[in-house]
This record gives sequence, C-alpha cells and structure tokens, in this order.
Amino acid sequence: MFRLRSRTAPDRDESPAAHLRRRAEQAEADGRLIDALDLLRQANRLEPDPTTEAHLVELRHLGFEQVVAGTPLDSWPRVLPDLFPDQEGIPEVSPDGLTTDRLGSAMVNHGALLVRDLIEPDLVARLISGIDAAFDGRDAWEAEPDHPTTPWFVPFEPAGRFAGELSRTFVREGGAVWIGDSPRVLFEVLENYDRVGLAEVIGGYMGERPVVSLRKATLRRVPSDLAHADWHQDGAFLGPDVRSVNVWLALTDCGADEPASGLDFLPRRVDHVLETGTEGAFFDWSVGPDLVTRLADEMGAPIVRPRFRAGDALLFDDLFLHRTAIGEHLRVPRYAIESWFFAPSRYPDDQIPLVF
Repeated sequence: MFRLRSRTAPDRDESPAAHLRRRAEQAEADGRLIDALDLLRQANRLEPDPTTEAHLVELRHLGFEQVVAGTPLDSWPRVLPDLFPDQEGIPEVSPDGLTTDRLGSAMVNHGALLVRDLIEPDLVARLISGIDAAFDGRDAWEAEPDHPTTPWFVPFEPAGRFAGELSRTFVREGGAVWIGDSPRVLFEVLENYDRVGLAEVIGGYMGERPVVSLRKATLRRVPSDLAHADWHQDGAFLGPDVRSVNVWLALTDCGADEPASGLDFLPRRVDHVLETGTEGAFFDWSVGPDLVTRLADEMGAPIVRPRFRAGDALLFDDLFLHRTAIGEHLRVPRYAIESWFFAPSRYPDDQIPLVF
C-alpha cells in the first residue's frame, strides 16, 4: 500500500543534523518558534553552522512572545531560609552544589552566590579566543560594513516593538561587545550554561523560563588602564518590579592582588535601590563612594575584592552593590562575560529579549 512520507520523517541519505534543521524549518513555518529554536539548537550541536547560529539569535528574539511564563510568583523578593547561616561573606558552591534552593537562599540572604569552576579551562580558552574574534569583527564591521565577519560578529537587529537604535559605539567604547552580535559565542555560552543546569536553577528561582537581554549580555575585555569605575546597582536603571539574575563569568584570573581587574562589592543583601547621584557619585545613576562607605560601616560588612579564577561565576541581582575594581597594580586586560536573565512576566520595557 502506498504511503505518503511524513514531513518530519528522515530521508535515507539525510544526516541527523539536516533532518533536525528540516523539522525546525517546518516548525517555524507552522509558527511554533520555541520548537524551532530547540530543534535548531540540537542540529547545531551535531554540525556547527554559521547560518544556523545567526538564525538561532533571531529565533531566540522572536520566540519571546511565545514563552510560556508559567504562574508568576505572588511575591518578590522571595522569603527563603538561610542555608549558609555561618557565612559572613558571599556563599560559595561548586557546579555540583548549584541548586535552585542554594541560589535563592544566597541571593535573598547574602546578596550573591559564587560558583567556583562553573566552566572548564578548555572552554575558557575558546571563549577568550571568541571574544577577541568578536572584537576584531566588530571593529572591521565599523570600518567597512560589508566586510565579512561571520560567525564572530553579525549585528543583530531587533524586531517589532523592540526595534530601535542600538548604541553599539557606546558599548564598544566601554570595552564590550554585545554577545547577541556574536552568534557563535552566544551559542556556546548558552549551551554550556544549559549543560551545567543554569536554565533549571535560574528558572526554578524565578518560577519562569528565564530570558536574557541583548542590552545586558556582553563580552568584556576590560583594559588594565581603566581609570574610573563607579559604584552602582543595576536596579537604578532597570525599573521597578524587575526579577533578575546576572551571571558574571570571569575568564581571567582577577581580583585581590591579581594583575587583572576584578570586582569590588558589598558582601551583604541590600533590599532597596540606594540614592544615586550624590555623595561623590560621578553619574546620576551611580552610588556615591561616601554612601557606600557609610553603608558598609552600618552593616558591619567591609567592602571585599575577592580573587576569581578563570571559570568562576558570581550570580547576583539588580540590587547588588558593586563596581569594577581599579588600581595601579593592574597590568593585563580582564576577560569576562556578563549575562542578565529576567523573568518574562516582569521583563524590563527597554530591554531586548533573547530566550534562554
């Protein structure tokens, strides 16, 4: 009896990756963008492809409207027991110890969670190489927009209600390139974050599938001669009622007395946005150093500058008080990747979503 071949059945000579790409194409044609995204991710794991990686960025963006947010949590911040009651500073865990309960407890009771060795050394080396290629591609594109820079730099243009002018020059002058403009690096970073369980851990803490922001997901190459860095809480310019987790991933040994810049921060939970633009603040959105000193004294929590090893990650939210560390001892640039994740039900109006 003659049977029509299913649109999703593999051809005899079709590779597994090609079959997945064909299924993704059909899912996208049917309007099932999240299914298409997941299928293309599987295909690219099998056969990395620059065209696929660039299209994945588009699907991550367009698929935001189809993210099933689940049932948003009734209250925020969450009230959770302190699983680190004897910890004076920021709690630390290994990747095997990274759970939703520990992330939530550290965030709401201590301000952040430090995950040691979140990624392996070989991946650190690949990401540093990818960042250099993305910076080179970004600069070549600015000098000659038609210059081929795929897959390391492909300027992404948001669609629909998120369309608008993007401040790439400002970002580049600050020692960064948006990770969404580097399809290959974005794919590798999010795949590895998923592999170590960050999607489930962050999603469990928020109660929703997390969504990253193009504007606040950056590849960083901080120069050693950085002269100034202001204290700040990202909540000062993200807006009210934001539900966030930032993954700050060090790719260079940094902090303490290392020759690369790390982070200075207050090792305590701050439960509100502090006054900005006063007491010596350089910007109207930053927190003055005099206020930081007074707050640290009141909380009995001296400012810390911990040592990060390449591959360590610090997870914190929009209320975390911090700054990039500076000093005359710095001699080498610091590589890092910063990725801010948000709950879809409370996504900031001026950000540009990319589905995790």
